[in-house]
Amino acid sequence: MGILDGKQGIIYGVRNEKSLCWGCAQSLAREGARLALTFLGEREEKDVRKLAPTLPGGDRTVIQGCDLTSEEQVAALMETLTKEFGRIDFVIHGAAFANRDDLSGRFVDTSRAGFAQALDVSAYTLTVAAKAAEPLMTEGGSILTLTYLGAERVVPNYNIMGVAKAALEASVRYLASDLGPQGVRVNAISAGPTMTLSARGITGFSEMHRESRERAPLRKNTTIGEVGDTAAFLISDWSRGITGEVLYVDNGLHILG
Repeated sequence: MGILDGKQGIIYGVRNEKSLCWGCAQSLAREGARLALTFLGEREEKDVRKLAPTLPGGDRTVIQGCDLTSEEQVAALMETLTKEFGRIDFVIHGAAFANRDDLSGRFVDTSRAGFAQALDVSAYTLTVAAKAAEPLMTEGGSILTLTYLGAERVVPNYNIMGVAKAALEASVRYLASDLGPQGVRVNAISAGPTMTLSARGITGFSEMHRESRERAPLRKNTTIGEVGDTAAFLISDWSRGITGEVLYVDNGLHILG
């Protein structure tokens, strides 16, 4: 018996075996959830289709391409899930993107186009995902997104992504207020520096990763398994009284001055 037996839902953002969303997929499947996994392009599709069968109940996993910036693709995914699932109990949102040029140098030099794209992909898509899922969340449920401390503090070379994550965290609170009457909870996990593909694109990340291990109160780095297990808790009924929150999974790093 798992804490998610009978629950089913979507995870947007599995890219490979090192992604935070893959950690979420592993933990949720282990606890009994049935999953729908999305991908963006051919490379991601290859990895998702390779990984999905390794999950408990992986033969029941729905796999479909979905770019949350495309209304047509979102509608097509909801149509598939209506047929396959009937209803959904959770959504995990891991979509994020910023141009590499806007992740170095000064934030003040961020281009207008880069700003708009980062906010659209990294923040607004949570609202897109929530609105699309709402009609299928007929028995309430949980929506979860992934953020980072750069939303609250200036982190070198995080720049526009920090601003986008701040907007994402504000969106969590407003969505929690909107959807609460339907029994839908909305929360975020703020993970510590984790060696994902996206993180490697941040200049100086390897040093940041090392320093976080040396400074964090628990003296270790955050793992995708730690994030995944926290996601399972926030999706489950065990967290039924929690909404509108940002929960830190960073081995205590955020408490330090």
